[in-house]
Amino acid sequence: MSAVSSTHHQKLTPIVLWVMTLATGLVVANIYYNQPLLGDIATSFHISNGEAGQLAMFTQIGYATGLLFIIPLADMFKRKRLMLVDFAFVVASLLLAASAQQVWVLALSSFFIGLTSVIPQILVAMGAHLANPQERGKKIGFIMSGLLIGILLSRTVSGFVGEHLGWRAMFYIAAGLMLVMWLLIALVVPEVEPDYKGSYSSLMQSLVSITRQEPKLRLAAFRGALCFACFSAFWTTLVFLLREPPFNQGSAVAGAFGLIGAFGALAASFIGRLSDKADTNRLITYTLILVLASFVLFAVFSHSLAGLVVGVILMDMGVQATHISNQAIIFSLNANARNRINTVYMVSYFVGGSAGTFLAAKMWGSYHWTGVCAIGITLSAIALIVHLLSLLKKDR
Repeated sequence: MSAVSSTHHQKLTPIVLWVMTLATGLVVANIYYNQPLLGDIATSFHISNGEAGQLAMFTQIGYATGLLFIIPLADMFKRKRLMLVDFAFVVASLLLAASAQQVWVLALSSFFIGLTSVIPQILVAMGAHLANPQERGKKIGFIMSGLLIGILLSRTVSGFVGEHLGWRAMFYIAAGLMLVMWLLIALVVPEVEPDYKGSYSSLMQSLVSITRQEPKLRLAAFRGALCFACFSAFWTTLVFLLREPPFNQGSAVAGAFGLIGAFGALAASFIGRLSDKADTNRLITYTLILVLASFVLFAVFSHSLAGLVVGVILMDMGVQATHISNQAIIFSLNANARNRINTVYMVSYFVGGSAGTFLAAKMWGSYHWTGVCAIGITLSAIALIVHLLSLLKKDR
């Protein structure tokens, strides 16, 4: 029996699905722990808020790099084995960040935390591979709901830990959680054999041809990149806004906004079900409108906690629902190249996120919150316009 066909007998059982979902949430959280802690880190190393904000950018650049060079390997090597090896490097990176005594060491470790925390993307593609085709959107949505809640609650947890135990403690705790997840993955998740038999060089070259051959992938990558740029711009600078009057709040309150945003992320599983039945492109029109509306609210109600709360729910719902819908589209394209397709999409996604973080840090220095809102409104409007034009072209 071939390696490809043998993997079709693997089942996505409830326990496997839950472990995969838990792992995606806890591993992806590593990328976001530093965001509510940026103010404390700036104080610790005697640097400006803008300079501290660059640490989040290094983490996202590292993640995009890992997506580009590590995730394609999941089409080439046994996926479970690849994840278990990667976990060792995740732990080492987190321990380096926790013990950093110079800001350049923290910047380097931030890059490596991002580089190695790519396991969730292997698991999402694995879930798509193991799921029945009729339930693929539903299963992806379930795994992604764990991932998205992990993204948002990571800020809540790190804000609380930073407030009470200091920012270094969060990275030590994260390293311990990764050891637990290594054990769960080793014991529960099935192995999936590789589909690709060529060289690494040809594997990487195939990313270009896949991108050229799949216009739906290019459009999804563009939408995702702009949405995540908006998302990252907001979350990177929120802690700075809340430290100023009239709020005068610390990292714990900034982190608590992640808990609020989690309500939006809970829509991910529902959107996954809808994407199995509804017109996904029409659905994306409404989710992009939510992102645009959220930044209008942020601009109008910049001095109101209630306004920020409503905006966070709308933004996270819009960004995450767009992301789920994008993935439902791309995972239906080519079953034998799902990890490479996901690589193209997610590299674009986090390049967008890095750009959003960079622009927000720069705009904060010159225009503060008004500049951040301008970024969100502009980028979400561009995403919506390009999406609508693609629908008009399709209808003709």
